[in-house]
Amino acid sequence: MTYLQFHLIFIFPPLLLLVLTSGNVLRRIGPRAIPSLAGVVLVALIYTTPWDSELIRRGVWGYGPERVIGTIGLIPIEEYMFFILQPLLTGLWFYRMIGPRDADAPPAPPAVRWGPAVGYALLAAWGWVLLQREEGTYLGMILAWAAPVLAAQWGVAGGRIGAARRTFLLAVGIPTLYLWMADAIAIRLGIWHISETLTLGIKFGPLPLEEATFFLATNLLVVQGLTLFLHPFHKPVAHTAAAPASR
Repeated sequence: MTYLQFHLIFIFPPLLLLVLTSGNVLRRIGPRAIPSLAGVVLVALIYTTPWDSELIRRGVWGYGPERVIGTIGLIPIEEYMFFILQPLLTGLWFYRMIGPRDADAPPAPPAVRWGPAVGYALLAAWGWVLLQREEGTYLGMILAWAAPVLAAQWGVAGGRIGAARRTFLLAVGIPTLYLWMADAIAIRLGIWHISETLTLGIKFGPLPLEEATFFLATNLLVVQGLTLFLHPFHKPVAHTAAAPASR
């Protein structure tokens, strides 16, 4: 199986289904829906490209030349496609999970807002520690790359995320589980391979811990980023008793 066939089997079908059935969802969310999704896709493409190129340069992951159409720099064309397709897939799924009450939910308590932000900052620091060890290279590069952004996102939008925890968990959890399964199959089929020496050696079947962490981190980046784009510095107005209707 080639990388393009991987997209045709695992990514395009669910994405196409979401696209074809998201019209009412996008209208319900409002005019920010499409620009927010486009913004997250653009940021993902720009932010991920140099990082992924460095992963390939270091030999953290690789691919057979016969498995890809071609490359731009060190990165396969299909990988650039993935930088775009994954945010679209997760983003449209997130929109599907947003309920009518989520937009007006009161902010979560300060501990819910700042606790995860501190946790992400600690993970970023751990990432830099891991980078001092050869076997910690891949996990260290993931944490040092993703965790600071996750901390900043949560610091701004954590109150909104914490107020809609069920939506957040479903929006991140379902695409992550699906991509874990797809990635495990791709590794088993040899579409791409992960370095044994630059990883910790912890696996869930064929899926390395680092790959599982990568897809969890990137889906968190997408969902938290969309929350921030949809509700920039938004403070819900306290609900009061409804006034009598008038003409």
